[in-house]
Amino acid sequence: MLLRSFVSAATFLTSVPLGGSGALKTNEISYSRAFYPLVGLLIGLLLLALEKTAGFFVPDLVNAGILLFSLLLITRGLHLDGFMDVCDGLFGAFTRERRLEIMRDPHVGSFAVVGCTCFLILKFTLLVSLCGMPQSDKLCVFLIFPVVSRWAMVILLQCFPYVRQEGLGSPFHLEKTKTWLASGFAFLTAAIVAMILASWLGIVLMISMSCLALLIGWYVTRILGGLTGDVYGATNEIIEVAGLILLVALIPFGLFEQFKIVTW
Repeated sequence: MLLRSFVSAATFLTSVPLGGSGALKTNEISYSRAFYPLVGLLIGLLLLALEKTAGFFVPDLVNAGILLFSLLLITRGLHLDGFMDVCDGLFGAFTRERRLEIMRDPHVGSFAVVGCTCFLILKFTLLVSLCGMPQSDKLCVFLIFPVVSRWAMVILLQCFPYVRQEGLGSPFHLEKTKTWLASGFAFLTAAIVAMILASWLGIVLMISMSCLALLIGWYVTRILGGLTGDVYGATNEIIEVAGLILLVALIPFGLFEQFKIVTW
């Protein structure tokens, strides 16, 4: 059960070919949320290895571009696609029914294009700043931000209803009363990683990003009556960028070094 749920999490969140989720049972898909932060940690380790390797050969600007492309490749652009659909749906209509219809439409609208362009530029500039930081800071940031952003998706899965009868996120809600243990495991994983890497600053980051995720879930639920798979992906993207902004802003003031436990 645990191994198959981990396979489900890795298959859903990444492009790593560990096996199709179609052969998995519904409860294994639902319980896979327990391993979302762990998958985020593995993504962070991969990005860290890529940054370290490319850093020997190319300047920070090129390195950041490679990292951004690699992150999109690793995740198949799934979360970014959700972000684009949410931009079109929330800003392109005024009724619940029309917004849901637009979010299901595979075509891309102007709000999605503008939102995606601005978002990728912002993430690229953050990665440029990150590549120019001292090695010890880079190690911690690269590992923390994908863990916290995947934890944010677990919050939405557990705390808010799913608005559609069928959809990409529907298997996660069929046994919602039995998933608190899986969500608790995800919380412990994210909290332990954050605490080890950045001590109380990591916990502050996790709490602040959790509050932001709850705010997003509350706002979208108020508008649509529940969440969709697109909202989960969009939240992951938003939390990634928000977490990077917070960390990049705090590091120059020495707060990160002051609270950090691990010395790399």
